Amino acid sequence: MTWNERVAQVQQHGFTERQAGFLVTVMLHAGVCLMRHYEAFARMRHGQTIIDFFQSLVTRGYATANPCGHHRAHLYHLHFKPLYRAIGEPDNRHRRPTALPRAVEKLMVLDAVLADRDRTWLATEWEKVAHFTLTHQLARRDLPSLTFRAGDAETVRYFPDKLPIGLNGDRPYTFMYLATQETPMDFRGFLERHAELFRSLPSWRVRLLVPEHMRTAIPFYEAAFAEQLASPLRPALVDDLRWYFEARRAARVGPHERFDQTARAFSAPRFQALYRAWIERGDRVLDASMSPTLAEAMARKTGQLEVHVLAHRYLHLGRLVGTA
Repeated sequence: MTWNERVAQVQQHGFTERQAGFLVTVMLHAGVCLMRHYEAFARMRHGQTIIDFFQSLVTRGYATANPCGHHRAHLYHLHFKPLYRAIGEPDNRHRRPTALPRAVEKLMVLDAVLADRDRTWLATEWEKVAHFTLTHQLARRDLPSLTFRAGDAETVRYFPDKLPIGLNGDRPYTFMYLATQETPMDFRGFLERHAELFRSLPSWRVRLLVPEHMRTAIPFYEAAFAEQLASPLRPALVDDLRWYFEARRAARVGPHERFDQTARAFSAPRFQALYRAWIERGDRVLDASMSPTLAEAMARKTGQLEVHVLAHRYLHLGRLVGTA
C-alpha cells in the first residue's frame, strides 16, 4: 500500500487527514507515542484539541494510556487491530505490549522520523525487500538477514534490525541505527549485515541516533564504523581467519598451538562481528572483507556516518508504569 492509500483507509475510521497521517506514522514506526509527537507532526501547540484527540483514542479502545511516574504525562500504545489492518499490517509487532526499555527506544526512533519529514521512510520488512529487489535488482541473498531455525523449520527475516530506511530522490539512502549500549558490538553486527547492500548502492549514510545520556559513547561508535567498513583485510590474514572460524565452529578442544594463537590474534570486536556474520552467511563474508569498495565510498563521501544526538531526554521515562 502507498502512504496515501494507508491514510485514506485510516480516515474511514473517523479521523481527519492529519490525524490519520500521524496514526499511520506511529503504527509503522513505533506503536507508542507521547502527545508531543502529535504536536510535532501537526505543528500545533499543546491544547484542548490535542488532548481531545488522544482521549478519543483511549475512549474508543484504539489505544491505552500509561502514566509517567513523575508527572501527569502519558505514553500511548496504539494497538487497535482494525487500524493496523487498514494499513495492511494486521499482525504488526507494534500492536503487542512492549517492555518499557523497548518502548522508550521506539519513542527515540519516532522522534528521529518526525524530525526528518522530507524523506520517505521504509518501515516494514517487505517494503524494504520490495524496494531494493525491484529498484536495484538485488538478490535477496545480498540483503541484510538473519535465519532462525527450529527443528527442521527455517525462517529468514530480512532487515531484522527493524529500523527505518530513508529515501529522498537521488540523495543518499539513510539507514538509521539507534545506539542503546555504551560498547558498539551490536552496531558492528548491523554494519556487517548491511555491508553487501552498501556496496550495491551509489550513495548511503548511516545515521547514528544517540540519546543525550550516551554522548560519551560516540567516539567508540565512530571508531567501530571506520574499522568495520573502511579497513579491507589482507588475503593472507583472511586465510588465517577462515581457518580459525572453521576450527571455532567445529568446537575443537584440547591443546592446539595454531588455534590458541589465532584465537588471541582474532579476539578483537571486529573479528567477533565477522565471525557472527560468517556463521550466518558463509565464506562470502570473508571474501567481501578484502574488498576496498566501502573504503573507497567513504573516501569519496558517498558512504558516511552521520551522528545525531537526540534533542529530547528520555531517562525520566524510566518511571513509566507500563505499556500494556
